[in-house]
Amino acid sequence: MTEARKHLLSIAAVFAISLFFLAYPFYVIRPFRYQGPHELPVALAILHWRPGVEMVCAATAIVAGYLFWRTKSKLLAKIGVTIAVLVVCLFAGLSRVNIFEIMFHPMGRPSFEAANETKLDGAEMVMAVNLNGEARAYTIRSVSYHHIVNDEVGGVPIVATY
Repeated sequence: MTEARKHLLSIAAVFAISLFFLAYPFYVIRPFRYQGPHELPVALAILHWRPGVEMVCAATAIVAGYLFWRTKSKLLAKIGVTIAVLVVCLFAGLSRVNIFEIMFHPMGRPSFEAANETKLDGAEMVMAVNLNGEARAYTIRSVSYHHIVNDEVGGVPIVATY
């Protein structure tokens, strides 16, 4: 096996590892998707180790790309390897972004109407809270979008989540 081919395989391997570490948690931890008993712990472990693994992948890709450039003379091959190295570096950068914080925005201070004034369908599902004689109902439809509602019910601060 030639040196250029070894470097190319190194870049392909770190590209695949980097893509897996970036994509798997997004695949598993997404709204309205059933998570198997082993999927979530694996995804959370990957999230924990991902920044370090991605940095090692990026460093390996850069070194392998440099060594490939020194051994190969075809410009098209060099451009392809450069693009692959840049994508691995992009994955390393994206691994630092917590997409779940971007996806799930807590609902601001909710507004309420009396039950007889609402225009909800009779089949609308709600989460209800009753504290100190004060009641609130949060529609599943709106909470499933925001995932978190910060509110105060009966003088008690609460967090409703779905």
